[in-house]
Amino acid sequence: MGKKQVVSCKNAPAAIGPYSQAIRAGDWLFVSGQIPLDQKSGEVIGNDINKQTAKVLDNLTAILDSAGFALEDVVKVTVYMIDLADFAEFNQVYAQYFSKNPPARATVGVAGLPKGARLEIEAIATRHGLV
Repeated sequence: MGKKQVVSCKNAPAAIGPYSQAIRAGDWLFVSGQIPLDQKSGEVIGNDINKQTAKVLDNLTAILDSAGFALEDVVKVTVYMIDLADFAEFNQVYAQYFSKNPPARATVGVAGLPKGARLEIEAIATRHGLV
């Protein structure tokens, strides 16, 4: 896989703990879980699942872009949600970002997330041309 390289993106919120926004290892990119943080204030935006989903995916897109990847390169996504009743609304927004050949995905209901976020998304992308 090659030597690991820390990816840091100024167009997405900084890590709020001892972790990297993403790690590149060869042709693979492992993006840490993103919550709907505003990159300037560091605060969660609103409480609406649609807006929070869009913000998370915008942050994810910025990190991918900074490492030379795109949403089309994502092969696996894990979604953590505090209320699975939001699943249908979440899917509507998610489908706008992954409209063609969406990645494999797992969705997990959780009791809570950092800063009171409604969802968190982590992703794995590859440049192997598998997608």
